[in-house]
Amino acid sequence: MIDVRDLVYEYPSVRALKGVSLTVPAQTITALVGPNGAGKTTLLRCLAALDDPYSGSVTVGGLDTRTDPRGIHAMLGYLPDFFGLYDTLSVRRILTYTARSRGIGSDLASAAVDKAASRVGLADRLDQRAGDLSRGLRQRLAIAQAIVHEPKVLLLDEPAAGLDPQARRDLSALMVSLKDGGMTLVVSSHILAELEDYCSEMIIIEEGMIVGGNAIKVKDVARPRYIVEIATARADLRDFLDARAGVDVIEADEYHALITHPRSAASRARLIRELLGAGFEVSSFAESTRALEDAYFSQVGQGR
Repeated sequence: MIDVRDLVYEYPSVRALKGVSLTVPAQTITALVGPNGAGKTTLLRCLAALDDPYSGSVTVGGLDTRTDPRGIHAMLGYLPDFFGLYDTLSVRRILTYTARSRGIGSDLASAAVDKAASRVGLADRLDQRAGDLSRGLRQRLAIAQAIVHEPKVLLLDEPAAGLDPQARRDLSALMVSLKDGGMTLVVSSHILAELEDYCSEMIIIEEGMIVGGNAIKVKDVARPRYIVEIATARADLRDFLDARAGVDVIEADEYHALITHPRSAASRARLIRELLGAGFEVSSFAESTRALEDAYFSQVGQGR
């Protein structure tokens, strides 16, 4: 759905993107992660056809950002980190204006507004002024603006900023429902915990470059990640696991290993028996609940 090749973007005093290449498959939720100043927002703006790169190419849904930016704008929703709202207008009027400006006819705008407001939990706030909303509710309204026209691609820059824990959980559920409905999402954040619940792919960007050179698959329903811990150090832990059928070692030291393995109780039991039979003192074998964090630090630790 999104294809980027050798993308370079320069500000007057710094090169923000340095030959970035990546592919985002359709109907996925991809996390764009990295420290502040790494180039995440610049990359999102290039994907949204809002900034023209110095060199390289970006295509979204087969359209090139240089030759058909308006076509991309029509199929895409974008929520920037810092957004503005018309504080004197009601939620309904803001969403109606956005829907009409996105080409939704007057006969369909009302239904589109109601659907977007319901999705973000603002159905009971439609007649309230935006200026009277809390920080979290304003964030929800901004997300509703980005999805009111049912875009094929949705780009979100720090979407959970200002949301309380329940609102963040609701946001996670919304992301998954949008993806299941056919949408492709790219979500930027430097807080991995915000992305853990709904992202299955991750792109790490540091100093304007993609760490590792491509996207990393961080969740696989059939092959989840497991953490193996042993009580006594063994230098051959990685080699032993590498030789086992169905096991892929992501990282390992003398006490721990992060692996992917089929989601099968029988397969796990067999692996544990093999570890014990080889003299490994297994103290823990559990599914990893921090796939994004594990993948991030394993890649960053290796360098580019």
